[in-house]
Amino acid sequence: MSTSAEKIVAEALALSPQARAFVAEKLIERLDAEPGAEISPAWRAEIRRRCREVDEASVQLRDAAEVFANAYGSLE
Repeated sequence: MSTSAEKIVAEALALSPQARAFVAEKLIERLDAEPGAEISPAWRAEIRRRCREVDEASVQLRDAAEVFANAYGSLE
C-alpha cells in the first residue's frame, strides 16, 4: 500500500464513527459504479435509512450464512 493511502486510512480511522461511515459509504458507492453513474436519490435515501436503523439498533441483523442457508433450503 502506498504511503499516501496509508495516511488517508490513518486519518479516516481518527474520525468519529459517523464520519467514518460517511467516508465508507462514499467509497463503497464508487467500487462497482460505472464511471459517471450516479445512485438515484431514492436509493441513496434507502441506504441512509438502513444505515441509520443499524446505527440505532432498531433492526435485528441476521448472520449471512443463516440467511443463505434458509434461502437455499427453500429452493429444494
